[in-house]
Amino acid sequence: MATRLPVDKVFSDPLERVSDFKFNEAVAGVFDDMVSRSVPFYGEIQRMLAELSASFATEGSNIYDLGCSTGTTLALLQQALPVKANLYGLDYSEEMLQKGREKLTALNLADKITLMQGDLDAGIEIDNASVVLLVLTLMFVRPLHREKLMRTIHAGMNEDGCLLVVEKVLGDGSLFNRLFIERYYAFKRRMGYSELEISQKREALENILVPYRLQENRNLLLGAGFREVEVFFKWYNFAGFVAVK
Repeated sequence: MATRLPVDKVFSDPLERVSDFKFNEAVAGVFDDMVSRSVPFYGEIQRMLAELSASFATEGSNIYDLGCSTGTTLALLQQALPVKANLYGLDYSEEMLQKGREKLTALNLADKITLMQGDLDAGIEIDNASVVLLVLTLMFVRPLHREKLMRTIHAGMNEDGCLLVVEKVLGDGSLFNRLFIERYYAFKRRMGYSELEISQKREALENILVPYRLQENRNLLLGAGFREVEVFFKWYNFAGFVAVK
């Protein structure tokens, strides 16, 4: 019998003041439920990430999940890779990393995946990488630092390696942007979130989550030196990109 996830109730009660969103202990404790109910086709996206990673991973190379949260993607990758590679997860939140360590231990993967604390805004080191993932992460990196981060990732990747990016994106114009957001909130209602939860989380993320338009993300990847960029997933205001060095 499957274990039930702790249910996300972080924004279920009225708050006198909604503070900026943080990946703290309260969020880490319910994150798996939160993300599965907040990101359309989350399970399918994870399957696609594992498949694409398996296509580009090379023997003895490094694979990095930047913003690895609770380690869901890394756990799937470890089981899907056809070659032996070194898996690394990096996250800013120690609370999220602790949940990730607990998950990997429960899956008997703790000795196969290395989790580390790091700040993408402050700079990171990438080396001998065949695959790098930014899954719902880049939108939390300050726009001022995104070009530098992309150049760092590109420089540390091997030829023919791939970068996989999943992002919340803006519509090209106000009409579609508004329409897509409305459809997204309708999805969240179907997933059991109340109007209060939707409103308070939106306010908490307002100054923290800064999405780009689809073409802006594409230009960011091409500008960093990736020779090919393709969209592998699109649902209203969510998109997945695969970029090849």
